[in-house]
Amino acid sequence: MFSNWIEASDTPETFRDEEIAGTTPLDAYRVVLFNDEDHSFDEVIFQIIKAINCSRSKAEKITWEVHSRGLAIVFAGSIERCIYVSAVLEEIALKTEIQTG
Repeated sequence: MFSNWIEASDTPETFRDEEIAGTTPLDAYRVVLFNDEDHSFDEVIFQIIKAINCSRSKAEKITWEVHSRGLAIVFAGSIERCIYVSAVLEEIALKTEIQTG
């Protein structure tokens, strides 16, 4: 029901990018999130969910990776989507970088 009023191009791209992130050369861009000492786990988890529309479980895994490794790839896909994801994460002053290659 919800998907009936969403533009067809919005939903498939979001799910496609999330499902195959980092597994195909078509994902030439990626958003990297860096660890900081300024945000709580819950703040980061909420912002990741908002940015990439994922489950809490996935956001928790990404947040733990950022905490333990110092960084994590949050999203891979088109440059337009990466710019969007990065902007949402940076709304609360999280540190991100869009990489290519």
